[in-house]
Amino acid sequence: VQLQASGGGLVQAGGSLRLSCAASGRTFSSYAMGWFRQAPGKEREFVASISWSGGSTYYADSVKRRFTISRDSAKNTVSLQMNSLKPEDSAVYYCAAASTRWATSRSDEYDYWGQGTLVTVSS
Repeated sequence: VQLQASGGGLVQAGGSLRLSCAASGRTFSSYAMGWFRQAPGKEREFVASISWSGGSTYYADSVKRRFTISRDSAKNTVSLQMNSLKPEDSAVYYCAAASTRWATSRSDEYDYWGQGTLVTVSS
C-alpha cells in the first residue's frame, strides 16, 4: 500500500482544514487507517484512527469533538476534517495503514506510512 497525504496549509486559529490520504493497492479496504502528527522538537503522536469497515473510530483526547476521520473505500481515500484549529495543532500530519483492521492508536501496528503534509495554525 502506498499513501499520499495532501491538504495541509496555513490557517488561522479557529479555522478548518481537510486532509486527505490517497491509497494505492487493491487491499486498501482491509486496512485500518490512522492519522499521526509530529510537531518540531516533539515525538510523533496519534491523532485519529478508523477501522477497516469505517464502523469504529478512535481519537486522541486533544482532538475529540474537533476532528473527524472518515474513509471512502470506493475511492481508496481517508480524510481528516479538522475544525476549531488551535496553534498547538500545528505539525506535519501523516496518514498510515494498519493490517490489524481495527482502529488503533499504536504506531507500531501501522505497516505503511505516507510522506506527511504540513499544517500550520497561526494565532
